[in-house]
Amino acid sequence: MILRRFPWLRKIAAPVVAIAILLVIWQILCSGEASRLPSPITVLQDTWDPLIINPFYDNGGVDKGLGLQIFASLKRVAVGFSLAAIVGIGLGILIGANRFMYDALDPIFQVLRTIPPLAWLPISLAALRQSEPSAIFVIFITAIWPIIINTTVGVQQLPQDYRNVARVLKLSKIGYFFNILFPSAVPYIFTGLRIGIGLSWLAIIAAEMLVGGVGIGFFIWDSYNSSQMSQIILALVYVGIVGLVLDRLVEFLARFVVPSEQKH
Repeated sequence: MILRRFPWLRKIAAPVVAIAILLVIWQILCSGEASRLPSPITVLQDTWDPLIINPFYDNGGVDKGLGLQIFASLKRVAVGFSLAAIVGIGLGILIGANRFMYDALDPIFQVLRTIPPLAWLPISLAALRQSEPSAIFVIFITAIWPIIINTTVGVQQLPQDYRNVARVLKLSKIGYFFNILFPSAVPYIFTGLRIGIGLSWLAIIAAEMLVGGVGIGFFIWDSYNSSQMSQIILALVYVGIVGLVLDRLVEFLARFVVPSEQKH
């Protein structure tokens, strides 16, 4: 009865109940002495001090709390994703608006986008000689393809009526771009950005496992080498939460930029 009166309460209660059931099942399955994985209670006990209550501790080197590890990863994602957004949107608009460019470059992009992100890491390490820019490059090359492809589709889907209106009004190229072309492609652009940010977060975790240094990916790999399974599970929970926040952040920005009648 209460849930019917307050729909927002049902949206909160439903996932809470689902999580509680999963935790109970996990606890039951991992409570035996033969279990190779820790139970939720064990994870909480093993990681409470200092990882949970002090996530921003810094003992120097790579011995840092999960908060600082995630912050280091987010900085790499911010740089790589921002570069991918700038280059990807620019190329997508250029390719979508020019048929010759599309015919020339689309087959190349379709091939390159199928290459797994980590396959680029040896090339970036060989070319850049440093782990930090190499990790950022992996983010860039991972995020750019959905941005280019979705932006290109958005430009190509521009209704012919809009083009006719531009001709009738004799809009300049700049006026046509800012008043017709770009606003029409914005919903598609944000779809590409949303996919790109998710892929970026996935890629940086894997890249950091290989390049080392401070970062949540290296923290997970280092915990595995130290047989700290509770730390790995806690880090995975944090990774999932941060990934969800990044996705919702792009969705939140889209609500202010994308006109309601154009949302898909």
